[in-house]
Parts: sequence; C-alpha cells; structure tokens
Amino acid sequence: MADRKNQADLSAAEKRNFIDAVIALKRQGRYDEFITTHNAFIMSDTDDGERTGHRSPSFLPWHRRFLLQFERALQSVNPSVMLPYWDWTVDRSPSSSLWADTFLGGDGRSGDGRVTSGPFAFGGGNWPMNIRVDGRTFLRRALGVGTRELPTRAEVDAVLAMPTYDAAPWNSRSDGFRNNVEGWRGPNLHNRVHVWVGGQMTSGASPNDPVFWLHHCFIDKLWADWQRLHPSSGYVPVSAPRNVIGLRDTMKPWNDVTPEDMLDHTKFYTYL
Repeated sequence: MADRKNQADLSAAEKRNFIDAVIALKRQGRYDEFITTHNAFIMSDTDDGERTGHRSPSFLPWHRRFLLQFERALQSVNPSVMLPYWDWTVDRSPSSSLWADTFLGGDGRSGDGRVTSGPFAFGGGNWPMNIRVDGRTFLRRALGVGTRELPTRAEVDAVLAMPTYDAAPWNSRSDGFRNNVEGWRGPNLHNRVHVWVGGQMTSGASPNDPVFWLHHCFIDKLWADWQRLHPSSGYVPVSAPRNVIGLRDTMKPWNDVTPEDMLDHTKFYTYL
C-alpha cells in the first residue's frame, strides 16, 4: 500500500518528481481538464442543480475521488509519485517549506499578485492560465492577505471531536463534521485556507494553483482521522432528498462511483 506523506517530509527527489509530473500533465493538456471539472461542480445552495462537490455531504467523498483520479494521472507520468499533503496547522507562514523556489514557489508580488519564483512562475513558461476566471494569464497568490491566520491544531481537534458526519438541510447551513471542516460553520477550516493563499485559490478554478492538491489532501487526511475516531458514525444521508447525494447514489461526473465506494481510503493509499 502506497503512502501519502506530509510535504515537509518529502525528499528533494520526491519533490522534483511531483513537480515534474504536474508540469508534464499541464503540457499534455490533461491538467486543465481537472480545473474544468472542479469549476463545473461548484454548486450553490439552491434547488436549481445537484450539489456534489461543495456545500453538501458529498464534499468529502467527491474530492477523495477527484484526488485519486489526479494521483493516478500523475502516476501515468511517474509511477512513484504520490500526492503529498500540506499540514497548515504546522507550516503556517509564507516562509514555510512548501513555498520554496524548489517546490511550489513563493508569494505573489504586490499590485497584481503575480508569482515570480519557482516552477509555476509565469516567466518560466511552464504554467499558462488556460482556464481563466479573471482574465489573468499568470498564477497569482496573496499569502495571508485576505484572511486571519491559518487554522490551528486546536481548531482542527474541535472539529474532529464532532460525532456526527452531517445533518439536514444538508448544505452550508448544516451542523456536523462535514460542514465544519468545509468551513461554512465553525472555525472555517477548508475555506479559510483557500482565502489565505489568495489568487486563483479563491475561485472555482482553484486547481490552477498546484497547492490545491496539497490542501485537499490534508482535508482528506482529516476525514480519514475523523473516520478512525468515530467508527460508528458513517456517511449520511443514506437516502437523500432532491439534489443531495445519498450514500449509494452515483456522483457526477463519473457516474460509476458512490460515496460508499470512497469511505475506505485504505483500499487506495494510507497516510504517514
């Protein structure tokens, strides 16, 4: 069973292999397909459409499947690559290791937020913005500008202690672990990190910034941690109302996978 590691524990070679595989997918045109998929599944709390990727119980299994699909794409380039995670309760500043020029690159410059260092800087030619939400042709960041500090370990532990996965009305007003880890209630975990990074991470096209994958990998790890802490509290609802994904309902865009299929991450990977 392959392991997903904390990015801070990756070797220099592992970091290079990850970056090289990401850039290879970009050059092949495959990376932008993931951006398009994610942007298409940012759903609102209306009855106009099915909520799948966000603001619903399926937020966590949908992203688990999405991460797994991306990881397999990386492995088609280099079979040794696994997704790393960013523990933002520990690596909490713009000077943290993941923002090094040898890994994800640094902060955006003042004025327009353009990232000018690292493998995804516009000047390197590796990272054109083909899927745009703001007209900008370059990767942007504004680390720590748009919100208060990153979530703390104490805030994470408080959310992990919640015994119920989700609750009616199954949206951004719900109580329970899912909505609190997603960030519409409580200490604002997942959402706050997107805003802290800034730039494209604040949009539906957030995978334009490769840190998206490391952030969501940690969110997935937190779900795995919660599952271990609460083995008798499973995914709900089992039978869902209109526009909500139940335990055995298929999730778009795949239509061959259900939340139930995604509950046991150890079928696919483990976390170190």
